[in-house]
Amino acid sequence: MLYTDTVALKTIVRKEVTRILRIWTQTLLPPLITQTLYFLIFGKFIGAQIASIQGVTYMSFIVPGLVMMAVIGSSYGNVVSSFFGAKFQRSIEEILVSPAPNWVILAGYVMGGVVRGAVVGALVFGISCFFTHPVIHNIWAVLFFMTVTAMLFSLGAFINGIFARNFDEVVFFQNFILTPLMYLGGVFYSIHSLPLFWQKASLFNPLVYMINGFRYGFYGFSDVHLAVCVAILVVLTVALTALSLWLLKKGIGIKN
Repeated sequence: MLYTDTVALKTIVRKEVTRILRIWTQTLLPPLITQTLYFLIFGKFIGAQIASIQGVTYMSFIVPGLVMMAVIGSSYGNVVSSFFGAKFQRSIEEILVSPAPNWVILAGYVMGGVVRGAVVGALVFGISCFFTHPVIHNIWAVLFFMTVTAMLFSLGAFINGIFARNFDEVVFFQNFILTPLMYLGGVFYSIHSLPLFWQKASLFNPLVYMINGFRYGFYGFSDVHLAVCVAILVVLTVALTALSLWLLKKGIGIKN
């Protein structure tokens, strides 16, 4: 049984990775172009007029946020498009009738999202080195927040793919919920620079904890206590994992 599960998991992951590489102009290139424009416009042109934040230049300050934006968008987009595409083409039924357990199906798609998120994140970080000289304060914090955030949004994308009935519903969450949360998550500013009311309101945005935890890995400071950032990510990941497995078990949005 373990051998069968391993083969099934490898097959799904290999399919996802092959898909990422085959259409790299859609999966890897667009976020690189977008983030490069952010570095140019917000970092180079506007950032030159903004004072440093906690001893870090504005260009360097936005690097973790822009890398995390790329990781989130890529991991989410990979899973929701792949899973919903399989559901739309009804090829998902071939996986569901196979002996692969639900956790293998979920893990395969999530790992595919994590791979794409990590690759794009690494490429964006590489691009940032042409504009500034970011440092890494704690590599383990960087790897933890990048990996767990990619997992979290891969799980969210999986759930979106389950409930989506058409392509409009696939992009609705990305355009009208995820994108605003990213821009209001402290990518381009410290939440301590906001009025008190908006500082408190920002704490209800889960992306604040991901971006600040990731920024701690680079520069050793965060707008939110690191332990709180870790706890929020772990709780959300466990909750979405349990929900995804329950939805698969019930066949909601798939078998009906």
